[in-house]
Amino acid sequence: MAASTVTINVMLAIHAKKTTSVDMYKPLRQYIVHHYSERYAQDMEDDLQTVQQMRNDIEKATDSLEARRDLLQRYFRALSVMESRFPISNEKEHVNLSFTWYDAFKQGRKASQQNIHFEKAAIAFNLGAVQSQLALSADRSTANGLKQACNCFQASAGAFAFLRDNISMKASGSASTVDISVECAGMLERLMLAQAQECFFEKVLSDSKPAGLCSKVAKQVGLYYEEAFAALVLPPLNQHFDRTWVAHVQLKAAQFQAEACYRIALELHEKETIDEEIARLKAASHMLLEAKKSGRGVVGPLLDAVTKLEGNVNRNLERANKENDRVYLMRVPAVESLPPLPTAVLVRSTPQADVLDASREKMFAVLVPDSSAKALSKYTEMLDDIIRTQAEKLQQESEITRVKLREMDLPDSLQALEGSASLPEQLRDDVEAVQIDGGPEGLESEMRQLRDLRRVNEELLVLTEELLEKEAREDAQIRTQFGTRWSRPQSSTLTKNLHDRANGFAANLKQASDSDARIERTIRDNMHLMSILDARPIEAALPSLARPIMSLNGDEDNIVGALRLKLGELEALGQQRAGLEDMLKEMKRKDNILPKLMTTSGSYEELFKKELAKFDPVCAGVTKNVEAQERLLHEIKAQNDAFAATFNLEDYKVSREKAYKQISAAVAKYREVRENINEGLKFYVTLQDAITNLKQQCSDYVMTRNIQCREMIEDLQRQIAGLSFTDSNSSSRNYPAVGTAQRAQAAAAASVPYPPQQHQSPAPSSHPQYYGSNTTSVSQPQPQSQYPYQAPQQATPGAPPPYYSTPPPQQNPPAPPPYYAHSQTSVAHQHNPSATSQHNYSQPPYPGWQGSYYNAGQPTQQSSQNVSPPYYNAPPAPESYHGAPQPGGSWRH
Repeated sequence: MAASTVTINVMLAIHAKKTTSVDMYKPLRQYIVHHYSERYAQDMEDDLQTVQQMRNDIEKATDSLEARRDLLQRYFRALSVMESRFPISNEKEHVNLSFTWYDAFKQGRKASQQNIHFEKAAIAFNLGAVQSQLALSADRSTANGLKQACNCFQASAGAFAFLRDNISMKASGSASTVDISVECAGMLERLMLAQAQECFFEKVLSDSKPAGLCSKVAKQVGLYYEEAFAALVLPPLNQHFDRTWVAHVQLKAAQFQAEACYRIALELHEKETIDEEIARLKAASHMLLEAKKSGRGVVGPLLDAVTKLEGNVNRNLERANKENDRVYLMRVPAVESLPPLPTAVLVRSTPQADVLDASREKMFAVLVPDSSAKALSKYTEMLDDIIRTQAEKLQQESEITRVKLREMDLPDSLQALEGSASLPEQLRDDVEAVQIDGGPEGLESEMRQLRDLRRVNEELLVLTEELLEKEAREDAQIRTQFGTRWSRPQSSTLTKNLHDRANGFAANLKQASDSDARIERTIRDNMHLMSILDARPIEAALPSLARPIMSLNGDEDNIVGALRLKLGELEALGQQRAGLEDMLKEMKRKDNILPKLMTTSGSYEELFKKELAKFDPVCAGVTKNVEAQERLLHEIKAQNDAFAATFNLEDYKVSREKAYKQISAAVAKYREVRENINEGLKFYVTLQDAITNLKQQCSDYVMTRNIQCREMIEDLQRQIAGLSFTDSNSSSRNYPAVGTAQRAQAAAAASVPYPPQQHQSPAPSSHPQYYGSNTTSVSQPQPQSQYPYQAPQQATPGAPPPYYSTPPPQQNPPAPPPYYAHSQTSVAHQHNPSATSQHNYSQPPYPGWQGSYYNAGQPTQQSSQNVSPPYYNAPPAPESYHGAPQPGGSWRH
């Protein structure tokens, strides 16, 4: 037993089997000389030396784990090559080689066999053991280490599965060890799969996956450990393993069964299903309490992990009981009445057939006589034809049974009579997805989010408009006070673009509000249809097959009983077919005619006939099964006709199909409404960014105008008082560009040089304009959406509210300053005592704006081609939505 470096879980690795030295070189060479020639032996000298060297390296076991794994794989392929060329046994004409191996779990016991399959079984076991040691050596505290451990555990499970399915039966017997038996190999495979699935559980925990998924993964871990424990307590393993092994596996099984209950209880708590939560937590607490009683001898970290889990379970159980006693007052169901927890199988045994395939090996290639090779190929073709023919018969009969039962609507009609009707698998998955998503009842919560986002956008827009209105009023008051002396442009000539954009956003909000209202009407009008999706289980909404109101002869029970009996017989025939198919595959797997071909001196045809006769009883069983099924299907057809007439089955089918269509329509309407709500959420989130950007630009504009206003007032007051300073060299004075003083003051306050302004480029042409545009580029709307705009692929900073269903991805584009300084000399000019006393107040360009923001006749210092347009240009209101409302509440684009 070994503990992982990760403190989450403790895992096991398998010790490798030990062996004694074997001289393979001399017996193999003598066989080649005796049956072929000395020249053949000389030609095979390198191969003989290679095999002997690999066997010596196997005995030492001093290499690294990776090198030892590769060595075991190479040696196993060499043994597969030797198996077809050297008959190893105690017979006189065969190779007399004796292999000795010690038991991996009872190292005082050993076994010896003159059987190459015994050697191959030991090598396959050691391959699985080395893979488990590689897994345990990985650092599971890192993502790569966790992945490596999981892969190695699956490879180890594959090695033990290969041992069980291909070698154990040929190597087992009285002169063998328990560790390579079919039972032990199967137990070790389940143990390795359990630890591989446990790695996935650690992964989903570290990634903070939903509690429901964690529960499914943990449940499957527990099932794998339970299967391993069940094998450990049965012969021949119950007296073979140390008690600490059994206690470890048993405690692990209980730990993860309890972990699954604990994780699903967390999800139930969020859904306020307090009764089932308490039941699951009680079951988990009982499991851990019972398991700890038998956990004697396990390592401390495992007991600590179980104790910690038990503490978490008991705390949550106490909290849930208090909440139920004070608030919910729900009756706690019995644990036995709860449905079994679902599982998620995330691992499988890695197939080893490819890495152990010896078909491409060149060792001893010339030793097989051509006649033997051809005879073996012919026999294999004959055997494959028999197996293929019988397997096709069995599969064809199984398909016939499935089709005919579906035509007779069996066994669904019998289940409907018991009140346990079922939905089609795809429809059930759709309903479960809707219920997990919140169902129709959750749509109101989504609509509240939509209304909250719309209110936030409206308030932002009101604040933006108030900024502009306040600045315009102040400008008008000062203009009235100073009259013609006030030469600065009016606010209305500078803010037209800003007002147009604000009006465009207001129009967008108005139309979006209408779309929200249509969605709400759609929810109200269709709630009676969608309410069927709230049925739990959904099968409760299906009609049931009722008994006839009046019984004419009272033989309804006899009809039902006879039909059930025939269906039971049909199921038994199906199981028999599966057993016959497995038997054919097993017989083919164990069949090895090559040693007989290499030693026979008679006719190959006689040998083939004798060997193929072994399959005659199985072929006769297949024929008998097919005939019995044909008779039984005729009887079931007659019984079902009587059943359908007695219970009016046709009317039930019509009502059931009607229920299916109603549920399907409800799912479709729910998805349509949910998609429209999501489009609305994306729309409002994107619009909020745009309005926030506009508000910031308006704030910058107002601040700059206030600074300019103060400078002009001070200048005019000095002129009025006769204190205007003039310079003999100049008759006019130019004020710095709008925003320059503001930036200079901010830079001085921060004690760092103010960085030069950069133009803010517009969004790339591929970025959709969601609120309309003055250009011809518009986004392509989504069909059946209440909103005409898609959410952008990127959004400006500002995390959206946490209840967004589909929040846009974050990005951090630099927010451009709203004003540009056209000349570095303008700042210095403010402090030049020789500056003129004349001022020019008609120069404040705003980035991206042309035309109305500039005074007519005033040339700009920067060409219009280099000025970036604003992010959002509001179009006239009718262009905000690209269509008109259609019947049903959706928009046609």
